[in-house]
Amino acid sequence: MTEITQIAHEEANKPRTHPYSGPPFGHVPDHTELPSEDGTFVKNFQEHPQSVLVTESMWPVLQKLHPDGQFLIGQDSGIYWRLTDPYLAGAVSPDWFYIPDVAPTIDGQMRRSYVMWYEPVPPFIVMEFVSETNGGERDRTPYKGKFWIYERVIRPVFYAIYEADKGLVDLYHLTEGRFQPVRPNERKHLPIPQLGIELGIWRGEYKNVNLPWLRIWDAEGNLLPTPEERAEHEAQRANQEAQRAEHETQRANHEADRSARLAAKLRALGIDPDTDDHEVAGA
Repeated sequence: MTEITQIAHEEANKPRTHPYSGPPFGHVPDHTELPSEDGTFVKNFQEHPQSVLVTESMWPVLQKLHPDGQFLIGQDSGIYWRLTDPYLAGAVSPDWFYIPDVAPTIDGQMRRSYVMWYEPVPPFIVMEFVSETNGGERDRTPYKGKFWIYERVIRPVFYAIYEADKGLVDLYHLTEGRFQPVRPNERKHLPIPQLGIELGIWRGEYKNVNLPWLRIWDAEGNLLPTPEERAEHEAQRANQEAQRAEHETQRANHEADRSARLAAKLRALGIDPDTDDHEVAGA
């Protein structure tokens, strides 16, 4: 068990007022039997690239934390937290979430959803991207509001709410069973020290769109790049190295030309440039 999983377990295993499921059923379904979609549209065109941006930036960090590949990232994927009829009434689908130390597949098949009555590990981070319509990201209504469901039942260690229209992100840390706001640091970033990262707003262009995007930095304040940004950086570095090598070649050629001209002048004076004492030829 990694430190990240242990932290998640410690919070998730504290006493709950409400269980995952309601009245007992004769059969408890797994991820292959539960609906994996509800037929609704994605709220806007930014949600997908924003999720991809977070995943691409976080991927090297998570690979380093989990060299065995045992971690799960969900994007608009269902988390079943309560057994209900109909089933979808007991599910929530965060815009982005990360769960440590669980396999991304079950029996060789991609997960259709994350079913908490079968899983021992809660999410470590859950993110919601606020759309133009009210999605209940801060709703504390018992059994209905996302804030209540995340805080009281699913219990991720961190819960982030990102509002693109306002260029804002709020981060909450589960402490003694309740979400507490995380204070920004001197860079106006929201730190997640267990992962060595910080969340914040980056104003720039991604996928041909200029917006205040939710981005991730390391603990030293360095922006975690996307694959395209890494490739661009490597291309710039290779170009600089090529220019440096070309400069060195030009300098060496210049020195060779200068030495050749000097040798020609010495020979014209009857001096052999190849001798150490530079004796006059024929003396």
